[in-house]
Amino acid sequence: MGKRDEFLKEQKILRLATVGENQTPHIAPVWYRYSGKKFYVGTNTRTQKAKNLKKDRHVCCCVDVGVSAPNIYGVMARGKANLILGNPKVKTIAKKILLRYFKTLENKSAKELLDQTDCIIEIIPEKFTVWSY
Repeated sequence: MGKRDEFLKEQKILRLATVGENQTPHIAPVWYRYSGKKFYVGTNTRTQKAKNLKKDRHVCCCVDVGVSAPNIYGVMARGKANLILGNPKVKTIAKKILLRYFKTLENKSAKELLDQTDCIIEIIPEKFTVWSY
C-alpha cells in the first residue's frame, strides 16, 4: 500500500463537495471509510449532499493535514458517487464507518447516528491529486 492510501485510511475527516442547484458547490466535512479503491460516507437521504447527488453524481473530496512545511500533505479526488440504499447493506457499511470513530456501537451517539443513516455515499475516484510540502 502506498503513502496516499495509508494516509487516506488513517485520517478521519473528508471534505466532500457536491454540485447543488444552479451549479453551486456544497461542501461538507464528513466521517468516512476508505477501502483502497472507494470512499464510503454514511448519511441521510434528507441531507443536502444526498439530494445533490440524486441530480448530479459528480463529486470532489479532499483530505489534508498540516499548516507549515514539512508537515503538509493532502489528497484530492475527483469522480462520481452512487447512493447506496437498502437497509442491510447500508447498516453494514455504516457500522464499519462508525467503528473508526467509536470504540463500540453501544455508545449513545453511535446508536443515534446508525439509526439516522439511511444511505451510503459511495465515491468512485477517477483522478487523484496529491501534494506535500
